[in-house]
Amino acid sequence: MFIDEAEITVQAGNGGPGCVSFRREKYIPKGGPAGGDGGRGGDVVMVADENINTLFDFSGQHHWNAQSGEPGRGKQQYGLTGQDLIIRVPPGTLVYDHATHELVVDLSPNGAKFVIAKGGKGGFGNEHYKSPTNQAPKSAGPGEPGERRRLKLELKLIADIGIVGLPNAGKSTLLSAISDAKPKIANYPFTTLAPQLGIAALDGQRRLVFADIPGLIEGAAEGAGLGHEFLRHVERTKAIVHLVDIAPNDGSDPAENYRMIRGELAKYSLVLAEKPEIIALNKVDLLDAEELAERAGAFSRTLKLGHSEPLVMLSAATGQGTRELLERAWTTLRPKVESWKAVEGTA
Repeated sequence: MFIDEAEITVQAGNGGPGCVSFRREKYIPKGGPAGGDGGRGGDVVMVADENINTLFDFSGQHHWNAQSGEPGRGKQQYGLTGQDLIIRVPPGTLVYDHATHELVVDLSPNGAKFVIAKGGKGGFGNEHYKSPTNQAPKSAGPGEPGERRRLKLELKLIADIGIVGLPNAGKSTLLSAISDAKPKIANYPFTTLAPQLGIAALDGQRRLVFADIPGLIEGAAEGAGLGHEFLRHVERTKAIVHLVDIAPNDGSDPAENYRMIRGELAKYSLVLAEKPEIIALNKVDLLDAEELAERAGAFSRTLKLGHSEPLVMLSAATGQGTRELLERAWTTLRPKVESWKAVEGTA
């Protein structure tokens, strides 16, 4: 089950109380205070772990508590420090303060670590309170309470390329064609109910992470369909592959379908709408060469696309054009490298 939001309460460990104790040794007749300090409470630490891909673990456990410090002991012995609580979350997790809605930390890179709640300090033992006028103090300090915070967790998947388009545009089929991902594929809308990640290998050294975003419909930015729930996952991507069905079964206009999706992206986030975009016309295997040329030309003329924005013609079902799409995606993310082969030739 894909869970990308959760609310939890974290409690750092309390500091242990100091100890009241006096020395009682055979050859030290006057003794003196010898109470040790309490141990420090454990911190609550959040760590981004690439082996975790959803917030499912938090759906059934809402309270996370670190260990408290131990009380101080006699003979000036300190209490043991409480163990830190390590909470592992998927990379790309945003942590918000529930009360203020302020972003506390963005745990994007794998291995990122942040102390979300600090443990309390241990209390002083009575040894700390001795003085010339109080040579036998009978009090010790209480431990400080650990921090307690209520948090909202929000996951935004991290991918190089986000695949967007209408339901049944062929996004899941494309992801399965270019990677080892196995998304559910069926001939009905909203087959994909959650974002899917796949790693596409162009060759031995080049890798791209693609995210298949559930199909968008008109009104997605306002919450219609599944769009509003998952549009935030596209925000992490560096570029977008906009997949357009060039031969829609409902007879709709591919150019108008494209404009509608672009409008929803802009409504949701201007930053998202300004990301580099590759337009890919899918299902070209359903048309003959003459009809394909006619439809692709009409699409370009309607949208006034210039030669600087060439379309990628592909068939996710047959694999036609997928290699060209991957190369375009690579050069889009790395515009300073004209081609991988050129780089290899100069090595």
